[in-house]
Amino acid sequence: MRLRSFYLTALRSAVAIATLSTAAQAQKRASALPSGKAFDLTPYVGYMVSGSLVDGPLGTSLSSAPAPVYGAQIGMRLAPNISIVGNLATSSSDIEAGIPFLGGISVAQSRMVLYDGGLQLDIPVTSIAGASVSPFIQAGAGAIRYDITQAFIDVDATNFAANVGLGADMAVGKTFGVRLMAKDYIGKFDFKDATMFDFEGKTTNNFAFSAGLRMSF
Repeated sequence: MRLRSFYLTALRSAVAIATLSTAAQAQKRASALPSGKAFDLTPYVGYMVSGSLVDGPLGTSLSSAPAPVYGAQIGMRLAPNISIVGNLATSSSDIEAGIPFLGGISVAQSRMVLYDGGLQLDIPVTSIAGASVSPFIQAGAGAIRYDITQAFIDVDATNFAANVGLGADMAVGKTFGVRLMAKDYIGKFDFKDATMFDFEGKTTNNFAFSAGLRMSF
């Protein structure tokens, strides 16, 4: 009984210390933020690697080829370490049919438009090699619009997509910084919406790796 009481007391003390430390770090970060700067705008470029849209028989598959991605994200600070973010991005690539022993064969062209909103949680500022670095995590939801064309065929579909991401901001000046981010868009291509065929696609992970210039205002 005494041992249990000791563990409970130690646990409460650890929680209290962690809470005070987090609050102190948040206060320190808040004082380091530019005064009156409530918004961030980050145009970025990167590379997107998409998963398989559908897996067919005998090891065949259909997927978007890796391609550049361009976009911009805007954030509005709700608290010293919490922001609401909105994102818009686009990527164009080939739709490839994966065939065993032959590899990927281009069968169409695809343009993806990604738009989403979510929350960002900043981790208290740290210093690496003298530079101010602020890691963060994001989570949200939105949609992916696919426009697929081949010769005279043009189909499109808009599908729900959740997303999770992580990254880091590195301060360059009072109002500028470099943002590095990796984000996973999790969704499913709606074949019925695009082609009228009641075919079930698979849930796909679309990874976007990017770098951008963060501007505070």
